[in-house]
Amino acid sequence: MTKNTSRRVFLAGAGVAAASLLPGAAFAQDVIGDILKSSRRGNWDDQFDARAAQVTKVASNLPIFSPQTVSYIEQAIAQYQGIVAQGGWPMVPATKKLKLGVVDPDVVPLRQRLMVSGDLSRNAGVSNAFDTYVDAAVKRFQSRHGLPADGVLGQYTFAAMNVTAPVRLGQLETNLVRLRSMSGFLGNRYVMVNIPAAQIEAVEGDRVALRHTAIVGKIDRQTPILNSKINEVIVNPYWNAPESIVRKDIIPLMRKDPEYLTKNHIRILGPGGTEIDPKTIDWSTEDAAKLHFRQDPGQINAMASVKINFPNPHAVYMHDTPQQSLFSKLMRFDSSGCVRVQNVRDLVTWLMRDTPGWDRQRFEATIKSGESTPVQLSNPVPVYFTYISAWSTGDGVAHFRDDIYGRDGVDELQITQASL
Repeated sequence: MTKNTSRRVFLAGAGVAAASLLPGAAFAQDVIGDILKSSRRGNWDDQFDARAAQVTKVASNLPIFSPQTVSYIEQAIAQYQGIVAQGGWPMVPATKKLKLGVVDPDVVPLRQRLMVSGDLSRNAGVSNAFDTYVDAAVKRFQSRHGLPADGVLGQYTFAAMNVTAPVRLGQLETNLVRLRSMSGFLGNRYVMVNIPAAQIEAVEGDRVALRHTAIVGKIDRQTPILNSKINEVIVNPYWNAPESIVRKDIIPLMRKDPEYLTKNHIRILGPGGTEIDPKTIDWSTEDAAKLHFRQDPGQINAMASVKINFPNPHAVYMHDTPQQSLFSKLMRFDSSGCVRVQNVRDLVTWLMRDTPGWDRQRFEATIKSGESTPVQLSNPVPVYFTYISAWSTGDGVAHFRDDIYGRDGVDELQITQASL
């Protein structure tokens, strides 16, 4: 068999297999026909790869609060209305861990599911093989849903993939209302904390200048929705424990370990700032919750190197953390309401840019000094804590996140809770 003949046999077989597995595979067959007729048939594999991988990338510097995002989410709603009208997408059996190299019948509905949502080009065809096209499509899907883009279908990827199309459409419509309410002028520079995404955008002009991973509030200690202005940065801050944390955390810990406060450099201050010996307190009661608990600056301080302040009635703020490993977690809902910021020094440098005398070098030197130093920003920067669980960055790219606090009104969207 000649080289050209073997190629024809392979492509013809692939086209028949695709047609038998997917009713809409005629388009893929046309693509193969075009390639066979091409004058550059010697490079058919390059052409096929290029056409089979025509799927838009996910990454974007467009702010979630951009007026363009409102337009894009309206386009996404129209797209999902069409998907729903055509019957949605197939459920993918969640009984096996599917990944690159696997050959299994369950890959067929996986391919079909990814094609309907636009993550996999229909030109890639349908088969039992979890090939590189499917691997790239799964990674794209995972990126759009805030999941680790490892190409492996585990518990959370299956759960996100099997949320029905009508529910995703409703999620887009719910968040369109939220985005429209924030579509006005928000400032030339501003910070946006998106709670369900556990992510922060530092926006300048019409672009995201910095994007930071965040840790936000637990389900029972939720980060609030708020609008304010960042007016102060405290380098090497003291940490003043709120009464809720004293009751829920510190008092129970002191009952288990009477040396807990000493080990963690936390002092108890009475009226007038007088220090109180922890040994004089009856920890079997909650009377201590009325006292002032303050942690000294330092590496084990709950806020680590820096605290970012802004007026608000909830007594929350943004800060560094000594627990850097938390940023690598899939579900980053571990705080008591405040927002921990990964690579916070980059954000602080950006915030203090217009404050005379405070460049990165001085900031780092002040951290090393260990001295608690408050810095008033010359130009306060607006900050918005928001709850956007679905949005679009254009080109058919729709993003979805777990409705961690249940504010979208559909149990199916609380993926984390359903998986517990």
